[in-house]
Amino acid sequence: MAPDTGITERFVLHWGEMAARWGVNRTVAQIHALLFLAGRPLNAEDIAAQLRVARSNVSTSLRELQNWDLVKVVHQIGDRRDHFETLQDPWELLRVIVRERKEREFDPTVTFLRECADSPALAREDPATQKRLRETLALMESLSSWAEQMLGMDNSVLKRLAKLGAKVQAFLKAA
Repeated sequence: MAPDTGITERFVLHWGEMAARWGVNRTVAQIHALLFLAGRPLNAEDIAAQLRVARSNVSTSLRELQNWDLVKVVHQIGDRRDHFETLQDPWELLRVIVRERKEREFDPTVTFLRECADSPALAREDPATQKRLRETLALMESLSSWAEQMLGMDNSVLKRLAKLGAKVQAFLKAA
């Protein structure tokens, strides 16, 4: 992909850079960004050509995106190849990403912290360590509950909540 040849290319490159900072493979993110902006299904050969990456890299990346429920296979009449598409609503994409990251990363940490807090061995730790561990568990459980509530909200409600921003803080301070 030639640098600065257009908004799509710039977006795809930037999305890959940001993903790398979040611990996501750059090519995986670039493929997802390309599919998102394309707004139509693409086959692996087209993706490889547009991103100028190896076809094998595209196949591996597409499998990872499918594992994350971010990409699905679709078929087109007259074409035997698999085509791939992603959700087009950024709010739905956010919902999928939050749900998947919560299940893969956050929930196991909450489980681990609960095990630590419930362990008789915790009593052998100094009181400050015990306190920090329990406070961390409480924070993680609160965030987990909040995430579940957010994931259960309709997108229209979630959008309105996000727009409220600092108004929620002012309301809570006044209450």
